[in-house]
Amino acid sequence: MATYSELMAQAQSLMAQAEQARKDELAGVITDIKAKMKQYGITVADLGGTSTKRAAKPAAAPKYRGPNGELWAGGPGRKPQWVRDVLAAGKSLDAFRI
Repeated sequence: MATYSELMAQAQSLMAQAEQARKDELAGVITDIKAKMKQYGITVADLGGTSTKRAAKPAAAPKYRGPNGELWAGGPGRKPQWVRDVLAAGKSLDAFRI
């Protein structure tokens, strides 16, 4: 009977072989799909996708300027250190609104 270590080594070897086989077959599959799409006039939109990459979400416009010129949009998440310092000093962020 094989040991756990031997079986794990075999499993890792098989996974590496499977990944290599997938990579080897991938180019042919893509070529076949493209040929069939062209043959039948199928577009990416027909398949429920988009033909262009999705644009990155634009950054929010800054709403606050810190004492040293730092900018902050005031969104969710962790506040910048300068904002935490201002709040800890008991000041209002309204004084730093752009």
